[in-house]
Amino acid sequence: MVNAMPLYIYYIIFLTIMLIGTIATIMIGLSKKNKEGNPGYDKRTGSIFKNLSIYYIIAIVLGYIALILYIVK
Repeated sequence: MVNAMPLYIYYIIFLTIMLIGTIATIMIGLSKKNKEGNPGYDKRTGSIFKNLSIYYIIAIVLGYIALILYIVK
């Protein structure tokens, strides 16, 4: 039988990923380039939303796979 990691390790990994994402989001929001704006951004919203949707779909699928693997083991 394989020894499973203690549950608190999963909490630490989850909180670390969440903290890194939060800090990165805040840094991007407060960046000088973001405050100045990007006129080309408004022209490319279709491709931006498509890319974001792909990222979210990948993240959700990987999250479900991780959950299933966690439950099965």
